[in-house]
Formats: sequence, structure tokens, C-alpha cells
Amino acid sequence: MSPPTLCAAAEPVTLVGAGPIDPRHLEAALAIAPVAVAADGGGDLALPGGRRFRAVIGDMDSLADPERLRAAGVPIHPIPEQETTDLEKCLYSVEAPLFVGLGFLGGRIDHHLAAMNALVKFAAVPVVLVGDEDLCFLCPPELAIDLAAGTRVSLFPMGPVRGRSEGLLWPIDGLAFDPTGRIGTSNAATGGVVRMAFDAPRMLVILPVDLLGPVVDRLRGA
Repeated sequence: MSPPTLCAAAEPVTLVGAGPIDPRHLEAALAIAPVAVAADGGGDLALPGGRRFRAVIGDMDSLADPERLRAAGVPIHPIPEQETTDLEKCLYSVEAPLFVGLGFLGGRIDHHLAAMNALVKFAAVPVVLVGDEDLCFLCPPELAIDLAAGTRVSLFPMGPVRGRSEGLLWPIDGLAFDPTGRIGTSNAATGGVVRMAFDAPRMLVILPVDLLGPVVDRLRGA
């Protein structure tokens, strides 16, 4: 039986976790994904501009002030199961065309790794995780994005995967990637459109955080 949908939005959704968040990146995310949903303790963050969370979802083991949120009319949805993280609970409970997640990268390493794992587990919906310096997303079957020469393009496989590319300093054609073998960190764009395609939804792409807008545009198109 599929979990119920607790929140639905026609626009992209900003998911807010309890980890470190740069206010500038939060403002940029909300400009792109104006509906905000908190993952458990992320609900304690005061959103800029008087915005309110559409909902708070999680196992509620870290939300400090649920009464403040209830008094403001914010629905709180406890999900007690412990088989998934709070990010995953949001991803299976919220219906949206795309998610931008903040407060999931950085901080505790185990939380960071779990968030990256969630990108692969929930491959059907585009999710972009935003950190202090980088953003991370699961590459769709085909991706084309315009990048300035020298832009760092890191690839990290979450399982065995092969791909092909155009516009990378070190092409990936014919390479067998695997998390226990070959990975693809610190590649670079040659300038212009970078094209990548992979034979399975297992390759994470890591780019500079200031590319959030173009990345979201391309993922929505893909």
C-alpha cells in the first residue's frame, strides 16, 4: 500500500532540513521553489519574508517548538516509522514536480550520505540538494546544460553505471563507474553545452551552488 499524500503542490517545493543553511541559498531556493515544507527539525527555522511552511513532516524527534507552528496554522504530520529518514518521508508524502532541499548537506556526515542515497531511492522525481559550496542531483537519463569553461563538474556513482559525454575536459565515454572503483570527481567543462547520458539512474552530479537556477531549469525540462 502506498503512503498517503500529505501535501501537494503544482509548483516546485523547497524542503528544509535541520542542518546548516545559508540564508542566501534559502532565499534563492524559495524564489525558484516557493512552497516550503519542513523535514522535522527544519520547522524551527524562521522563513524569510514572513513565509509559512505548508507542512512539517517527519518522526518529530527533533522539532523543538511544534506548538508555535500549530498556532500559526502549519499542519504537522508525524510519521513514526524508522525505516526512512525525514527527507525520505517528505519525498514520499509530498507531491510536487521538483524539490530543492536545504539543510541536508553539511553538518553530520551520516545525514549527508543518507541524503545522497535518497536521491537514488527516489529517482522518479527531480531533487536538488543545496550545500554551502555545491549542489547535488541525480542525473536524468540525458542532461544538457550550458557551463562556462573551467566549471567544476564532479560525478559520483551510487552503483555500477556507464555513460557518455560532450563538453567535458575528460570525456567519460566507455568508462565503467562504480563507487568501489572508478569515480569522476573534479572534471571540468570546456565551455558551452555539456551533454551527459547514463544507462542507469545511479550517477550523482555535483556542481557549484550558484548554478541552482540553470540546474532546476534543465531538470524540469528533462
